[in-house]
Amino acid sequence: MLAFACRITDAITEKIILFNPTKKTIIMSGFYGAISKEECINEVFYGTDYHSHLGTKRAGMVFWNKENGFQRSIHSLESEYFRSKFEGDLKDFSGKLGMGVISDTDPQPIILNSHLGKFAIVTVSRIVNIVELEKEFLDKKKHFTQNFHDNVNPTELIANLICEKNSFVEGIKNVHDKIKGSCSLLILTPDKIIAARDKLGRTPIVIGKKDGAFAVASETSAFPNTGYDIEHYIGPGEVVEITADAYKTVKPANEKMQVCSFLWVYYGYPTSFYEGINTEECRYRCGAAIAKKDDVEADFVCGVPDSGVGHAYGYSNEKGVPYKRAYSKYTPTWPRSFMPQNQNVRELVAKMKLIPNNAIIKDSKAVFLDDSIVRGTQLKDNTVDLRKAGIKEVHMRIACPPLTYPCNFLNFSQSRSTTELATRKAIIKIEGEEKNFEKYADSSTPEYKKMVELIAEDLGIDSLIYQDLNDLVEAIGLPKEKLCTHCWDGSSYF
Repeated sequence: MLAFACRITDAITEKIILFNPTKKTIIMSGFYGAISKEECINEVFYGTDYHSHLGTKRAGMVFWNKENGFQRSIHSLESEYFRSKFEGDLKDFSGKLGMGVISDTDPQPIILNSHLGKFAIVTVSRIVNIVELEKEFLDKKKHFTQNFHDNVNPTELIANLICEKNSFVEGIKNVHDKIKGSCSLLILTPDKIIAARDKLGRTPIVIGKKDGAFAVASETSAFPNTGYDIEHYIGPGEVVEITADAYKTVKPANEKMQVCSFLWVYYGYPTSFYEGINTEECRYRCGAAIAKKDDVEADFVCGVPDSGVGHAYGYSNEKGVPYKRAYSKYTPTWPRSFMPQNQNVRELVAKMKLIPNNAIIKDSKAVFLDDSIVRGTQLKDNTVDLRKAGIKEVHMRIACPPLTYPCNFLNFSQSRSTTELATRKAIIKIEGEEKNFEKYADSSTPEYKKMVELIAEDLGIDSLIYQDLNDLVEAIGLPKEKLCTHCWDGSSYF
């Protein structure tokens, strides 16, 4: 949906499958771009593919060359992997600069023509005030040319905000000034890539370098196998122009930062670095921090696949308790628990792909590490299976504090009704209504202790310990004021 000031360019070759969004999952989005002195089709293809853990609904790629202009492809990912969906398109692409996106929100990239010239854009964003901004454009007699399930396509609205100004830098400042939520983006023009990180740096962007080329990505895990070394962590609000020869900052970074802490806890890939801090090493520290405060005796430690594994290794190494795989994850035919549109089917798939190993479980006392508890439904089902397998004791250790507040800044928890959260259900049981959240978010209070006891009772486990917020901050290694910890303590801001 583009406002009248920006029209879709006809200098494109496109194969597009557009579709309606379903209920959002606890997943974000991610992008990858490359600009080279040689063809970069494969680099963008594989670089984008390395962001597949960040989205399950749709993806797109766009390239530019002098002969064909912009070439674009967008596909659904709800039934197949990125690689199998896009592999057949590669023969139709040609170019020395391009970008791709894995999205759980809107169909992108968007390609348009404007007074700023022809460009393509991809975003990782959440716009809380999107309805107000849509009305603002309509009141100006602008119109939207592409429906997105009867809603405004967020990336196209962001393109509109950029096109209100006389330069890309001014337009990006306009985006940062007007939206509530977050927005990181890449812009592809015929001669460069423009990368702009969210004004508070909630989502990361990192530049990679190799001879004759630069890449830019949400996840540094996309760099090693595409031949790039980490060159520059783009700062909050920073805008960078990138060519095949060099990159330059055209708007400096802001001082304030609120980077999402959940990058390290959950949705970041283990080999990725954010702000120079490796995800897996942080998870080791998280697990070790819990182990130092835990006096339970157990026969083994197990991480709930996948994101609980790093935390469990940290716990195991610190505690000196052996790590064992009580669960194996079966992925050949069950690649994604969140792929089906129906929630009941998603929960069934989540159960089907985790196979318990009864030989390890039977007659054992075990500590299980997981990244977080949202509703607790799957964990409750897993506990039933463990009891059936003959486990003696189940002790859950959660790598982050209790999730108490909804995320207002990323698509990470946009879909969750707060009343479905395990913490809120416990609070309602205690208070009769949702209130006194501050007391329940403070691990030193009797209210917090009672809430945790009720959650453990509901899950059917023998004990439950959540990570202390101060320990999590220390494990990440950034000052508290530079981290967004809103879902745990309600402290963050726009």
